[in-house]
Amino acid sequence: MTVIAILELTLKADALEQAPAIITETLQATRAFAGNLGCEVTFDVTDPTHVAIVERWESLEADDAYRAFRATPEGANRLGSVTADRELTRYTVHDDL
Repeated sequence: MTVIAILELTLKADALEQAPAIITETLQATRAFAGNLGCEVTFDVTDPTHVAIVERWESLEADDAYRAFRATPEGANRLGSVTADRELTRYTVHDDL
């Protein structure tokens, strides 16, 4: 079953200029990871520090493997240098409804 993962970021106000490059760099590995069906980056129209990254995964197992990868030294990224807070929410897609 397809999974949608929404990663909401609160960017540090003093990192707004660097954040797009670091997000782009991070998402290169995300998009290349097995089971990733795509990513979209959305910026809040009223709050420039609020970003939501919407990821689509083939399955919960693919997303779990990706999250495990990110917890390793090889999967580490620089998002922490530009974010004050992060929240991940995952949803299953029910095409039959």
